Amino acid sequence: MVSSAKSPLTRWLKQTNSFWFALYATVMAFSLYTCVYAFRKTFAVATFDGISYAGVSYKVWLVTFQVVGYALSKFVGIKVISELRAASRSIGIVLMVCIAGISWLLFALVPAPYNIVFLFTNGFPLGLVWGMIFGYLEGRRYTEVLGAGLSVSFIFSAGLAKSAGGFIMRDWGVSEKWMPFVTACVFLAPLLVFLWLLDKLPPPSPLDERLRTRRQPMGSTSRSNFVQSFWPGILFFTLAYMLLTTFREFRDNFAAEVWSTLGYSDSPEIFTMTEIPVSIVILGVMGSLMLIKNNQMALMINHLIIFLGMILIGVSTFLFQNQLISPPLWMILIGMGLYLGYVPFNSIFFDRLLAAFKYVGTVGFLIYVVDAFGYLGSIGVLFFKEFGYSQLSWLEFFFSAGYFISIAGSFLIGGSMLYFHWKHKQRRKNES
Repeated sequence: MVSSAKSPLTRWLKQTNSFWFALYATVMAFSLYTCVYAFRKTFAVATFDGISYAGVSYKVWLVTFQVVGYALSKFVGIKVISELRAASRSIGIVLMVCIAGISWLLFALVPAPYNIVFLFTNGFPLGLVWGMIFGYLEGRRYTEVLGAGLSVSFIFSAGLAKSAGGFIMRDWGVSEKWMPFVTACVFLAPLLVFLWLLDKLPPPSPLDERLRTRRQPMGSTSRSNFVQSFWPGILFFTLAYMLLTTFREFRDNFAAEVWSTLGYSDSPEIFTMTEIPVSIVILGVMGSLMLIKNNQMALMINHLIIFLGMILIGVSTFLFQNQLISPPLWMILIGMGLYLGYVPFNSIFFDRLLAAFKYVGTVGFLIYVVDAFGYLGSIGVLFFKEFGYSQLSWLEFFFSAGYFISIAGSFLIGGSMLYFHWKHKQRRKNES
């Protein structure tokens, strides 16, 4: 599946104008990750009511094992993704997806609670896929648009995957145990098609490298030097991202429980309906950053967007609790706030960071650093709720989490913004 410069499609992509190139790459990356997401999040629509083991609900066990696998893969990915060569991307994606799909088959065949372990083997390989896909897009002068398109896919696909799973159970009569595997089978063929098409992208051009800094694998020495150079800022934005990741995991994994509490238990279409407007807004906001040529200014605006997203989460939760907005509008607004913060960290924030400081490296390294700690944090909060505040409903816990992330996250991303502004001033002073 390795790209070839002799491919007619690759030659066309090299010669075509920027609009068609960006449209092609965005659509293929968006569609590919949408299919990949069906291998991960479809099970979240199942509630597994009334089932528990060792005093912990069955679904919490499932979510925990998948997140543990996903988190561990992020630590592994710090090395693997940062050193991965372009020729290995497509093979790696196919291998990871196949392992995840087989895990759902074994989950359906093996009786509970012994099948819980297959959520780990499902989450671990899928945690490496994002970095492999983004490797096709980073370091280009259109990376904002490309990255926004890819990032919007996990907003839209989170709803689509749960809607698909809900329809498969409701209309096809498939059980909760078999539903994830059946859904994975439905999405496998289109996934392979979109991967083949994305793999035809040519590497970044000399102009891309001139505008965004050359991208190359980062060895252990290069990674260590980068962390030593920017560790205060890394600490600030990693903690902010931990909050966003935890909140996103709750919203994704326990959306079915929240919607059921709000009176939408038999409406699988609600998952997709509330994510479509979020996807459109995020794509527009992130894509518009391509118009900013100054990398330092773009980095500061990325910080500002994340800050505003944090505020929106708290404000929309306050409005809903005071019955000033409806449940669907509330979920749309907190989705917008969440992904205004979350999406930049998964694409354009780090691309602009490397470009602003003219650092030769790879975005994959930074994404996997923050992801590793982000998912680690989500595991801790999951058990904190289950063992410390089990009497709270998921909806009540969701309220508290929304306020906490809004306040703490605003301070953290504000600290990151001030640090990198100071760091850039120091760099300019040293160069003059």
